Amino acid sequence: MRLPSHFFLFLTLAPLLFDHMPASAAPPNVSVDQDSGRFRLLRDGEPYFVKGAGGNGSPELLAAAGGNSIRTWGDEKLAGELATAQKFGLTITAGIWLGQVRQGFNWNDTRSLARQTEHVRATVEKYKDSPALLIWSLGNEMEDPAGKNVAVWTGINDLAKMVKQIDPHHPTMTVIAEIGGEKVANIHRYCPDIDIIGINSYGGAASLGDRYKKAGGTKPYLVTEFGPAGIWEIGKNPIGSYVEPTSTEKAAIYRRAYQGAIAAHPELCLGSYVFLWGQKQEATSTWFSLFLADHTRLGIVDTMQELWSGKAPANRCPTIASLKLEGPDRLEPGASVKVSLEAADPDNDPLTVTWELQGDPEQYRLGGDREDAPPTFPEAIVRGDLHGAELRMPNTGGLYRIFATVRDNHGGGAVANIPVRVNGASQAAPGKKVPLPFVVYDEAQRSPSYFPSGWMGDSKSIKADPACADNPHSGKTCLRFDFTAPKGWGGIVWQNPDSDWGDRAGGYDLTGAKKLTFWARGEKGDEVVSFKFGIISRNKRFCDTGSGKLENVKLTPEWREYSIDVTGHDLTRIKTGFSWSLSSPGQPVTFYLDDIRWE
Repeated sequence: MRLPSHFFLFLTLAPLLFDHMPASAAPPNVSVDQDSGRFRLLRDGEPYFVKGAGGNGSPELLAAAGGNSIRTWGDEKLAGELATAQKFGLTITAGIWLGQVRQGFNWNDTRSLARQTEHVRATVEKYKDSPALLIWSLGNEMEDPAGKNVAVWTGINDLAKMVKQIDPHHPTMTVIAEIGGEKVANIHRYCPDIDIIGINSYGGAASLGDRYKKAGGTKPYLVTEFGPAGIWEIGKNPIGSYVEPTSTEKAAIYRRAYQGAIAAHPELCLGSYVFLWGQKQEATSTWFSLFLADHTRLGIVDTMQELWSGKAPANRCPTIASLKLEGPDRLEPGASVKVSLEAADPDNDPLTVTWELQGDPEQYRLGGDREDAPPTFPEAIVRGDLHGAELRMPNTGGLYRIFATVRDNHGGGAVANIPVRVNGASQAAPGKKVPLPFVVYDEAQRSPSYFPSGWMGDSKSIKADPACADNPHSGKTCLRFDFTAPKGWGGIVWQNPDSDWGDRAGGYDLTGAKKLTFWARGEKGDEVVSFKFGIISRNKRFCDTGSGKLENVKLTPEWREYSIDVTGHDLTRIKTGFSWSLSSPGQPVTFYLDDIRWE
């Protein structure tokens, strides 16, 4: 699982100078040692057991709850995060985002690796003397599912070796998704310069320590993410929904995970980072969230405070014993439905409840990537109180969730939901409305709008350089593509969501656009390439509502602007925002793209 760094970084204060540290003082030295068969993390010679969190919640509350460290996924805001951590007496395990196999990064491509190496080098040199720095964390879930790609492991070790040469005062770590396949064996075999293995584990977290040892693990580890089982680990119920535990049930799940993976294995485990210290839409708005969107803390926070500090909070969160549907969970459009609620407060605080009906997309992003919040239906709530609610279902078929959120008067809450299905065809939602111009690719783009994830035809013969510095149209880089097959065809589609061919909700509402423009040139000239958008046909539920193309464009060696007229097209849901394809002329083809946008 898990999320890319630039989507879910900590909320930080404005970047600060390290005002509390004398300019002449040396930063703390952090190391890993082994004493009497037990690994320890040492900070200036003193044992430092990590009691940490990852997410966008309050660092001040983390420190007050007994936490001592923050994990980040990328370095975009590292200066501010280090300064904020120092202000509250916390440390940072600093993530440096590396290319992921699942997102198409090629760990055998020398140009991509060189750029990645230079970025890691620059980041380490810039922040290595920061007082709050604890560990360098190289990447997050870069590996293939079975962990067999040796190039990933040797590439990571090359980076770790370089990091240790630049900064010998902080350990190196890389983070993997669970420990299946050959991951543990290959890290031990190919990564001698990785000091710590970071492991993201959910449904199997309680048994992680035992399983790691059985897999041959001898390096010390940190549990870098843990929480309830993800939807990729559980099955659907009879109405095709994933059933989410209540926040009260999750508090017990987090406790079991901590006790089994962390507390039970002090000889190997150096601590953990709970996921997610904040709020995030992933499957639902609450599945991995320790807080609600309004910063209300859930009972999991109380549990973590007790595990970290040994003391329960002075005022505890409310609990939900049950949320039950009175009747079937498959309903007719417009049907009336009743639910009952059992909630209480350990401190007898007065409680309030909020009822909400949300749509459920039924299709979810992979690997923790960002998901849009689903629609809500406030008109569906007929009545509701602390004992239950009555709702009237929408007239459109599909999957919905009934949420009950209970709050006390001390910033604590509890949440539960019940999925129900309304019979009848569900209406595919339009894409997310965005302002124009809308960028598909340019150098300044911070996060992708469409993902170049749809590799077609002879994809093994396609090479993509996403940051080519060879005569870009604008800025310092452009896109370079090579098709090396002596015959056949290939192409790439920019998709939203990534790797989707019409089975998942997503895309963008580009209504108002007049044209799709892009700049292109060939390596030599006369390269013939076709360009399209909207290639998902209407036989798919989540199709493109419009399409257009420029076929068999003969490129020149100089940059030239091209455009596809989109006036009169239905642009309410464009899932595939751009694509190229070509047939081999019997020899390798190289061409370049830049500044792709809807205008």
